[in-house]
Amino acid sequence: MQRLTIAVLAALAAALVVVSLSAAAHETTHVTRFPHRIVSLSPTMTEDLFAIGAGKQVVAVDEDSNYPTRAPRTKLSGFTPNVEAIAKRHPDLVLISYNPGNFASQLRKVGIKVVNVAAASNLKQAYAEILELGKLTGHETGAQAVVSSMRTRLAAIVRSVPKSRRHLRVYHELDSTYYTATSKTFIGSIYRLFGFRDIADAADSAGSGYPQLSAEYIIAENPQIIVLADTKCCQQTEATVAERPGWSTITAVQRGRVVGVDDDVASRWGPRIVQFARAVARIARKG
Repeated sequence: MQRLTIAVLAALAAALVVVSLSAAAHETTHVTRFPHRIVSLSPTMTEDLFAIGAGKQVVAVDEDSNYPTRAPRTKLSGFTPNVEAIAKRHPDLVLISYNPGNFASQLRKVGIKVVNVAAASNLKQAYAEILELGKLTGHETGAQAVVSSMRTRLAAIVRSVPKSRRHLRVYHELDSTYYTATSKTFIGSIYRLFGFRDIADAADSAGSGYPQLSAEYIIAENPQIIVLADTKCCQQTEATVAERPGWSTITAVQRGRVVGVDDDVASRWGPRIVQFARAVARIARKG
């Protein structure tokens, strides 16, 4: 009887070992494998990746990804991509925001995963993209923290502007030939948070979101805030604007509400947009 009991217990123990190993194998099969060799060909995606804590998984970024400085910047181009040069980095994930010639399909043909993250047109989309990057890279907690921080800080920045200043007319300058952005663009959505009226809206007959204005039109519209997103590309400042013929009559110039911002920050839909909003709020409270 004792021998039988021992035999039964041994059999049960052996069965449990088999079951445990099978369960472990099953779990291992379903473990999500996150990318560990990421190539980013989008400056915004690069900023997002490092912000959510996925920086160590990034092995290369494009030549325009200049932030953060620790990002592994290369000569890879997101505008004229070289499929062979990208493949040589042996990525298991390539992030793009632009797909000229459908080069992404060429990378997929050689077994490289490519995710095309389109330019966000508003904050809701920007938040969704950051959260999706978190899921994709295994940094959901970090992504949620970034989005929560952005929401909280932007709300506080908007509240810092008195309601009496929520109706101001704004002109956003992309370059010194007066290309601008309307309220339908991502940067325009930041101005909408404050309730500002974008003077470019009425001039965008083509609906591109990025019309070119004339000096005469801008002077006639008399913006109360001028934001220069061409401080790096075109070296524009409050002083250069004041020297333009006829611009001294503009309210923004007279009230000292001309602000220069970093071109890169103003053109990307990542976490640093909070810095942009802070600069706009500061100038809106002035005068």
